[in-house]
Amino acid sequence: MELKRVVVTGLGALTPIGNTKDEYWEALISGKSGAAPVTHFDPEKFKTKFACEIKNFEVTDFIDRKLAKRMDKFSQYAMVASDEAIVDSKLDLDSLNKLRVGVIWGAGIGGLETFQEEVLNFAAGDGTPRFNPFFIPKMIADIAPGNISIKYGFMGPNYTTVSACASSANSMIDALNTIRLGTCDVIITGGSEAAVTIAGMGGFNAMHAMSTRNDDPQTASRPFDANRDGFVLGEGAGAIVLEEYEHAKARGAKIYAEVVGGGLSSDAYHMTAPHPDGIGVVAVMKNCLENAGLKPEDVDHINTHGTSTPLGDVAELKAISEVFGSHAKNININSTKSMTGHLLGAAGAIESIASILAMEHGIVPPTINHETVDENIDPELNLTLNKAQKRDIKVAMSNTFGFGGHNACVLFKKLD
Repeated sequence: MELKRVVVTGLGALTPIGNTKDEYWEALISGKSGAAPVTHFDPEKFKTKFACEIKNFEVTDFIDRKLAKRMDKFSQYAMVASDEAIVDSKLDLDSLNKLRVGVIWGAGIGGLETFQEEVLNFAAGDGTPRFNPFFIPKMIADIAPGNISIKYGFMGPNYTTVSACASSANSMIDALNTIRLGTCDVIITGGSEAAVTIAGMGGFNAMHAMSTRNDDPQTASRPFDANRDGFVLGEGAGAIVLEEYEHAKARGAKIYAEVVGGGLSSDAYHMTAPHPDGIGVVAVMKNCLENAGLKPEDVDHINTHGTSTPLGDVAELKAISEVFGSHAKNININSTKSMTGHLLGAAGAIESIASILAMEHGIVPPTINHETVDENIDPELNLTLNKAQKRDIKVAMSNTFGFGGHNACVLFKKLD
């Protein structure tokens, strides 16, 4: 069976540094940090008092007030980003065979704020079980793609992938394979997360996973820097319209890039820590290259997982050196989490969008906040430090890893 080709025809982004894909891109290449003191709740007693929150966002500018009240933030974010991507794709919704249009979404946690509010309200009461009738429909992780499909009438495959911070990368790979096999013509994919909450911040603080650089939040996310001390929690959504190539070509669609491969692996090592030698990361990149039919020397750019944790950054770069050998020093490597923070289940989506736009514009966004060289990192690697670099990118890779040892890797190629 000959596999179908799959291309990107629409993008949508709602991020801590820009509320549209164009705002997001401009902020990326200018090296803008999205970190600031938390506003969603009073963080005074928390070890970490800052995050990368969505800014200047009023949901009722996009969604009817009554409908918005029935959605957790993670679902609201998904709707806004997917709306932008669908408009950007210029799909003719009236002529589409909606039985062949699906929504495959990623969320690592889902409706955490809703769960938190309902449980706290119950605990504050007299024991009588008074819960909002929308508690469960707001909270469940699969409701985001459900809401998207209900709005547009898309009747193809509809579900959520959950693999912690690899969730939206997993959703893209599932979408890629579904179209490749001829099951669908179009899939709206990506991910969303809204975990900047009391429970989210408190939980990650208890794990000692987040930066506590409260005196200077904007420089706290510093991947590859010797003084990095943990990730910065972010929120938002990224949406990507994937389409079968002939279907896109027949309607004269703008094609951003071709999705040529996806790889998956497991560290099988630890609940939260990466394998120190990065063996799972080596495997996932090799799997992705093999799936795409590409060689290591074909890759021009890698948007790393690069969370700004002491162990994770070194393990990933060691793995890159092992997979790409002497070619590794010729690759523009970066971590856009230095600007957006870590969007957990939405990370793979917004970082894939960054990779696609870098390919389109011929510019690699920087890894900001780098001040001190880490002697454990190969100095010959080009980590695109502090300033964007021009680069003709024909092939871009996006890495995303999650707690539990989940690894996902996606490859994009400039269309021939």
